[in-house]
Amino acid sequence: MGPKIWCPGLVQPQGSLYGAGMPFDPIALSVSFLPPARRVLARQFLQFAVIGTFGFGWDTAVVYATAPFVGPYIAGIISFLIVGSINWMANRWWTYRGLSHGAMHTQLVRFLIANAVGFVLNRGTMFSLIYFVPLCRVYLVLPVAAGGIAGMFVNFFLSRRLVFR
Repeated sequence: MGPKIWCPGLVQPQGSLYGAGMPFDPIALSVSFLPPARRVLARQFLQFAVIGTFGFGWDTAVVYATAPFVGPYIAGIISFLIVGSINWMANRWWTYRGLSHGAMHTQLVRFLIANAVGFVLNRGTMFSLIYFVPLCRVYLVLPVAAGGIAGMFVNFFLSRRLVFR
């Protein structure tokens, strides 16, 4: 039996690691050039980054919504707890689907604790930019974005090692 056509012009190889049922999977396509042993890690990282991108949007929205009432620093802490919980659920459901997760409440606590290191990098960057760069006091999206990038790699590594095993 020949390969299945899964997107016009693109051929999905038989025995694909990522399932033949999905009509178009850009993440699978983007990691297909890697050796099979690296595909799972690369796919997980890209999915983690996609969720992180949505998290950036949620983070920005929570910071902008709460900063007028509590200031940008407390807003950043509130946002971490809210968005961290949303990101944990999304990663549990999508990025690390199929793994044994254990009790949800225990895993959520492990996720927030593991991501506390990333939180220090993330919010440390955010708070420093707000304090030292006047433009960042006006456009809170800039320090939120810089902080997210600063913490992403640490959060991925620790989440993969300590939370989603």
